Parts: sequence; C-alpha cells; structure tokens
Amino acid sequence: MRRMVWILVILCAGTALAQMPTVNDNGVLNAASFATPGTPGNAVAPGSLVSIFGTNFASAVQVADSIPLSTTLANVSVTFNGIPAPLHFVAQAQVNAQLPWDVLPEGVDTGTATIIVSSGGNPSPPKTIQVARFSPGIFSIPSTGVGPGFVFHSDFSFAQPAGSVPGFAAKPAKRGEVIIFYANGLGPVDHPVANGGIPATGVLSNNTVKPQVLIGGIQASVVFAGLTPQFVGVNQVNVQVPPNAPIGAAIPIQLVQNGITSTDKVTIAIGE
Repeated sequence: MRRMVWILVILCAGTALAQMPTVNDNGVLNAASFATPGTPGNAVAPGSLVSIFGTNFASAVQVADSIPLSTTLANVSVTFNGIPAPLHFVAQAQVNAQLPWDVLPEGVDTGTATIIVSSGGNPSPPKTIQVARFSPGIFSIPSTGVGPGFVFHSDFSFAQPAGSVPGFAAKPAKRGEVIIFYANGLGPVDHPVANGGIPATGVLSNNTVKPQVLIGGIQASVVFAGLTPQFVGVNQVNVQVPPNAPIGAAIPIQLVQNGITSTDKVTIAIGE
C-alpha cells in the first residue's frame, strides 16, 4: 500500500564496497520518531520497527515483498542478541527492520541488545543498544518524527489540509470524528504474533497497556490500540477527536504511555 511508503523510504543509497559493515554509534532509531537513543524514554521497543544507520550494508537496494518478512535481503541479515530480525528494506547505509518480540527475556521490561549486521557473511562489530517495552512514536511525512502525521479518516484520506499530501486526498478532521493513525513501539499485545508476521485474519491484537492520546494537549478517547492487520510491526490507533479540540492546520497529536510522551512535532488538521 502506497500510504506506507515511509517505511521504505531510501534515505541513503549507493554502491557498497567489499568492506566490513559498520553500525553507527546511536545508529538504531525508533523508525517513527527517530528519537535520539540514550535520552529518557527513547530506547527501542520489542516488536517495533527500527531504522539502522551505518556503512557497507547492502550492495543493492531491496524491499521486502512478502509476509512473513524474510530475515535476509540482498545478502544482508541482522541479529539482536543473536535473534534474526525480519527485514523491511536494505540499502548501502540503512536497514529497516523489526526488533524481535523476544529480544528481552520474558517478564523483563528494560535491558540491552547486541546488534550485528552481516553483509555477504561479513559481520559488523557488535554494538549495544537500549531496549524497553514501550517507545511510543507516531509516523509522519515527509520527515520522520516531524510534520503531518499518518492520520486518516475512515475512508483513508489524510486528516490534513486539502492538497497538502501530493497524490492523495486530504481534508481536516472534525471534532467528534473517529480518526486512525499509525504508530510504533506500543508494547506487547494480547494475541501475540510471530516475528515478521501480522495478526491472523479476523483477530484483533490489542496492546495490553492502552496508550493515552493528546490532540492539541487535550486527552482524546482511544477506541482501539493494537497491531494493524496489514503491516508488520506497525501499531494502529483509532481515537475520537475531542469535542473541544483546537481548530487549525497543524494541531499536535501525541501518545502517552508508561510515563513517556511522544513529540509534539507531529500534527493533524482539524476543521469546523
């Protein structure tokens, strides 16, 4: 689906040299927020999407075209604590992957993971990253973590100003309307899925800890929060716009979960 092209955006591409791959320091980011690792609340969460930045990853750009996701693309593979990671996309300097659900031991909420990226059987030096059960972020366009959110009406037109998303229908949301947005890092679900997979047909995988949603700083009513049935590692949140939400073309929309609040730089449009 073209609406999810943000997952596959090529930020860095080129011809890889026959050299050892390397993961950048602080190079594993929440794929929705790109929040700086090491700052409070900005570990990456099991089951969520991560963007990995470094050098000499892939000699060719390749995008996953099937579900469950493969753990190898263009001769590139990634492990976290020795567990193979499902891959969405690989390029010379970026890999988008799902952090395995089982990267932390059962019952453990925070810890570390060792990441190794291998290209053509050549492994990178290991890097240690911080992992936590929750790392909320809302996907946005065109920049990650900043700007118009991936927020939709029930017909999947964007809840953004008309004409603001080239090639897609868009119109402001209305007070009282139930809107849908895509998010990342909302933690465990009541119907677990395998690494690289999506919920079974007809099964709702609800987040076991429901997040709060703020629209213009006002708490909104959350109708559903769980895994989207179409896209690996992506959360879907259905929420009702508060009746007293502010009107405007760029109203902040935020997630609050386990004491962590996502950035106020992701926005939606709300009209009369």
